[in-house]
Amino acid sequence: MADKSMIGMDLGKGSIDVEKGRLRFFAKATGETSPEYVDESAARDAGHRSLPVPPTFFMCLNSDVAAASGIDRMKVLQLDLGRILHAEQAFDYHRMAYAGDVLQFETTLTDVYDKKGGALHFVVTTTRVTNQNGEHVADMRGTLVERRG
Repeated sequence: MADKSMIGMDLGKGSIDVEKGRLRFFAKATGETSPEYVDESAARDAGHRSLPVPPTFFMCLNSDVAAASGIDRMKVLQLDLGRILHAEQAFDYHRMAYAGDVLQFETTLTDVYDKKGGALHFVVTTTRVTNQNGEHVADMRGTLVERRG
């Protein structure tokens, strides 16, 4: 089970190309109706250099990076997949990302704590996202909770 001694642990890093086809698929899957997310002309007319990355799409990209890193986060954090829930997800955006960008994701364990007398075990990770120019694009914070007993 993850504990406070693990705070700061590297949970994987890597880069990924942002592809237009995946952005269009994500927009369709999430019911996005704004044409700037699927049509390059509409995106340029809206002031973007290409299709913009929808805000929560960073989760999909981070999952791909995590899978490619070879680090099994659940195993490293000693969490029982059958007992966990996704408790929270938060994003802080610093600049836009677009189709054609190459984004770097670096995830670390940032907090571990218990509630309800230890019946609930919380694990918090933070992911820093930068682009191919080293510019800070976003920070993602995710919290998993494991039910004990």
